[in-house]
Amino acid sequence: MPLHISRILHAGYVFDCKGTRIAFDTIFENPFSRNCHAFPPVRFDHDKIRLLRFDAVFISHFHDDHCSLESLDLLDRATPLHIYCQFDALFAMVRALGFLNVYALALDMPVEVGPFAVTPRIAMDADVDALFQIDADGLKVLNVVDSWIDPDTLPALAAHGPWDMVLWPFQTMRELEVLSPSRAAPAPAAVPAEWIAELRALDPRFVVPGSCQFLQEPWSWYNRAFFPVSYRQFQAQVEAALPDARVVRMDPAASMRLDHAGLTPAGALDWVVPAGDRDADYDYDYDPHAAPPATGEIARRFPALSAEQAGCVDAYCRTGLLERYRAMELPEDSFFARPRIWRLSVFDHAGTETRHHYRVEKDGIDPVAPDAAPLAWTTEIPAAKLYAALANGESLTSMYMRINDMRFDAATETDLETAELVDDPLIRCLFNDAFGAYQAAQLRRLKETP
Repeated sequence: MPLHISRILHAGYVFDCKGTRIAFDTIFENPFSRNCHAFPPVRFDHDKIRLLRFDAVFISHFHDDHCSLESLDLLDRATPLHIYCQFDALFAMVRALGFLNVYALALDMPVEVGPFAVTPRIAMDADVDALFQIDADGLKVLNVVDSWIDPDTLPALAAHGPWDMVLWPFQTMRELEVLSPSRAAPAPAAVPAEWIAELRALDPRFVVPGSCQFLQEPWSWYNRAFFPVSYRQFQAQVEAALPDARVVRMDPAASMRLDHAGLTPAGALDWVVPAGDRDADYDYDYDPHAAPPATGEIARRFPALSAEQAGCVDAYCRTGLLERYRAMELPEDSFFARPRIWRLSVFDHAGTETRHHYRVEKDGIDPVAPDAAPLAWTTEIPAAKLYAALANGESLTSMYMRINDMRFDAATETDLETAELVDDPLIRCLFNDAFGAYQAAQLRRLKETP
């Protein structure tokens, strides 16, 4: 029997075989994660989605672009949900939404659903996410989601092959580089060599460039700086390196019929509706010389905070951040293991900057005068985005944070050559050891909605 594979969006897929239908990483939102806009653009027919009945849904990890409670809220509460996550809190939140059959996935332990056997495999960061090995009626599909294959896992996956299809995360997202654009080197002009080596080992018949199927807001400079690999480039390089494989692009709603004879188009999902120019050639356009606007200019794109919200941001910068930082344990090799002066700049909706200066040393932090010297680290952020992180758990990729976008004294510049951007005190306070803030905020909103 053939296997029908349909694309929802990003890392979302529907698999249908012998009347059994399962789904992966079900996101039914555009935009999702607040500022990830479907590319190509689509809209979702939520009324039709509410009528869907999946035999099982599999979620690869807890990140909000894979596990969104607002999307899960559209599904029937009897739907079995199989989630890979190390945190009990996520399972509690999903159950609080009303789901009756919620299960934790275990690595290398297959879950059988009708003709399907879905086996989570070890990804590069096993504490966060998993890959999915899908066996269905003699057909083999590897869903790499937007993770990477653990080197120790690759031989076992290769031995299970050859694969009929691999859903491959084809982008090298520059999530950190856009935080410090004046210091970032341009992206390499080629698909990473290790990808080619891994795909050769897997020996697939078909490769689908998967995940990363979005752009940021239409005005965002990230759209020229975030995604360096185009569909055209990926296809040309992979097919040149794997002459027996075919790269197949699947846009949202697209469906394919996979069998031992080949791959043919099938009827599209009727609840994922293309919303843009259907004749347009949608592809990524990376510009290594794209000039980022000033943070104050970006901040003017966001609405004004209420007095209460602005007060929340100010209180955090004056006290909450200090309490949070002092409660954390600093790595021994941190840039802040020795005394540093850090400046945090917060920009309101008018682009007006408010500066906060701190002396940071190891696990200690204290406010200092604006003229304290020497300045050694700077962070800029729109006030609206800082509030969004505090109140709604928005992720780093939507913050429009800017780090060290200036030149310091020679000694500091030398030290910065080996510093990690994620050592930034604001990043650490907002995101280190933080789990499920986005989903928790979603759950509160859903519970408050009549």
